[in-house]
Amino acid sequence: MDAPACAYRNSLAEPVAGALSQSESAKEPVADETLAKDRNCPYQQRFLERVSYLPKADIERIKEALTYARRAHSGQTRLSGEAYITHPIAVAGMVADWCMDADTLCAALLHDVLEDTSARKEELAERFSPMVADMVDGLSKLDKIEFSSYREAQAENFRKMLFAMARDMRVVLIKLADRHHNLSTMSAVRSDKRRRIARETLEVYAPIANRLGLNKMFRDLQDISFTLIYPMRARVLSRAIAALRGGGVELLERIERSIQSKLNEVGVKGQIIGREKSLYSLYTKMVEKRRPFSQILDIYGFRIILPDIPSCYITLGTLHALYKPIPGKFKDYIAIPKANGYQSLHTTLIGPTGAPLEVQIRTEEMQHVAQEGVAAHWLYKDSVHSGADLQIRTHKWLHSLLEMQSGDSSEFFENVKIDLFPDEVYVFTPKGQIIALPQGATPVDLAYAIHTDIGHCCLAARINHELSPLRTELKSGDLVEIVTAAHANPNPAWLGYVKTGRARSRIRHFLRTAHNEASTALGERMLYQELLSMGVEPSSVTAAAWERLMRANGDHSVKEIFADIGMGKRLASIAARRLLMADENTAMPANSGTLVIQGVEGMAVQIGKCCHPIPGDPIIGSLKKGQGLIVHTHDCPVVLKSRLHEPHKWINVAWEPASGSLFDVRIGIEASKERGMLARIDTAISGEGANIEHVAMEDATEGAFSRWQFTVQVASRSHLARVMRSLRRIPQVVRINRLYPAEEKP
Repeated sequence: MDAPACAYRNSLAEPVAGALSQSESAKEPVADETLAKDRNCPYQQRFLERVSYLPKADIERIKEALTYARRAHSGQTRLSGEAYITHPIAVAGMVADWCMDADTLCAALLHDVLEDTSARKEELAERFSPMVADMVDGLSKLDKIEFSSYREAQAENFRKMLFAMARDMRVVLIKLADRHHNLSTMSAVRSDKRRRIARETLEVYAPIANRLGLNKMFRDLQDISFTLIYPMRARVLSRAIAALRGGGVELLERIERSIQSKLNEVGVKGQIIGREKSLYSLYTKMVEKRRPFSQILDIYGFRIILPDIPSCYITLGTLHALYKPIPGKFKDYIAIPKANGYQSLHTTLIGPTGAPLEVQIRTEEMQHVAQEGVAAHWLYKDSVHSGADLQIRTHKWLHSLLEMQSGDSSEFFENVKIDLFPDEVYVFTPKGQIIALPQGATPVDLAYAIHTDIGHCCLAARINHELSPLRTELKSGDLVEIVTAAHANPNPAWLGYVKTGRARSRIRHFLRTAHNEASTALGERMLYQELLSMGVEPSSVTAAAWERLMRANGDHSVKEIFADIGMGKRLASIAARRLLMADENTAMPANSGTLVIQGVEGMAVQIGKCCHPIPGDPIIGSLKKGQGLIVHTHDCPVVLKSRLHEPHKWINVAWEPASGSLFDVRIGIEASKERGMLARIDTAISGEGANIEHVAMEDATEGAFSRWQFTVQVASRSHLARVMRSLRRIPQVVRINRLYPAEEKP
């Protein structure tokens, strides 16, 4: 199939060097503001020629939008001095090259009027259509809202655009065209702002273009951003490529002739296109491989465009017979397409000079989708396979991004950036479903990709029928089964190795919710304990007193007060006194009591890692903001030092009798080096009903004794004493003691 006349023109992509000099900063020469007043100027005429594929009625609507935009932006100029209207016309021109409909082109022309002029959304809806107004609104920044920082404003604007994208895919196409033109015309912008915008493009907008399959836009955004961040490096690399290009033409022509000859022999007709790696991809390869330009051998490659899929596989076999393939460098994206709809066969061959030669083999349809991605749906409407399936997948992806929302827009922005991964692995579920995950993803990522509840309850994983740790990195082709348990909960340690934004968002949300619930329960107990110690029954406090306390503190509910106390943001003693002061019927007593804990209340009560107290140890608690109550032993060095300087942060704490819980404690054992020693120690510990959590032996090759470190779980101090007595009965044990962090051996 021949590509339509409105296909994305190469002229849209400025040469990389064009982003480096002010004289080349604009795509079209514009004299002054008189252009905006002249309907028949060449600049606008060229744009109208680009929309000639539309019906006459639609072209009239676009002319009306052009007139409206010209009037709205009248008198406005860009930093370069050119009339502002040149920008929306250039953006609409790019969108026209994707053969978009009249609504999209109108929205592209009007995309800045709500943000930069006095135009109103209602007026756009009335004059053009509600759909156009919604798209323009989705593209407008939230300038009228005050944000605490640029980062927060950026994140919130991105969230708004993502919502608009999920409702209407065309919004993102306009946004990418807008970003492309802005990047290409940044000579007049301050250098620090230029670099900031370019970095944002590399981190967010270029990956979005890649995720949508807009390969040409993706490469353009990368290359222009690279030249704005590192102009000198871009110049040097461009010159090196130009010099190599001149000397390698003859070799490339010879390889192309040999490939064409072989294809003719097997009766396959196809188009062979020489291709060159983009500037940014070359630079990143040099950085990742730590190689100079002279050692990058696969700068050039070939793309073979064929009429159908069987021809692709015939061509692959023909090439492998012509040049030896490099093992492990073959990828079949036809059988398993990428998440952005990309399909092709990739192989790397050893060329006639011994240098690697990359070849991509695909059909015409695959070429269209590879270049235009989701826009192929509009470019090639007559094709069954072009873009409809990709649109469905893209909508699902956008909605999965929206599911990662949290109250913090900056966290949401970071999660989305994590999810815009460039490389993927493909794994199989036991039912044969193929799931794409980012490079380095783990079974936890897979569990959350399947369903949030499976992620929350995952306990282990079977990878290719073998039990594996949850932090194992998955590889393409792995068969992964997630093992779940009803009692399992997300572990904070998972955040250290999950790769997808969805998994990270879901884990954080669960931990935040669990922390709040545990803090609320602890805060309630602390406040009630304080009231009881003052001789006041909590149930006797009137609702009016609670209402006055909430009003005074700006709280919305009693639970907020409890949560703040549990997280250490306010003291229970002060809250109790304020509550009683607010109660007109209760006198103010003045003594304080002891808080009784079990030590396993959840995240709101933490056992001090410096002293590891267990039931039976005399303890004291410290309220630390955002962490809740941290329990220490009375003789802990941290306690002795801090109580002198901050006595108000410490409260009396006692263990609840017979809590029935187990606590970690470390013990050191010195014993003779004899066969079966570890088994005897294990028997003694387990015989007293204690669990061994961890064991380590000091590396000592000389001497008659070995030094062991055990982490055992005991219920109390008396339980630990029984364990240690049992260990002392072993004749070979010469020394045993309880260890604290300062005493532990590495």
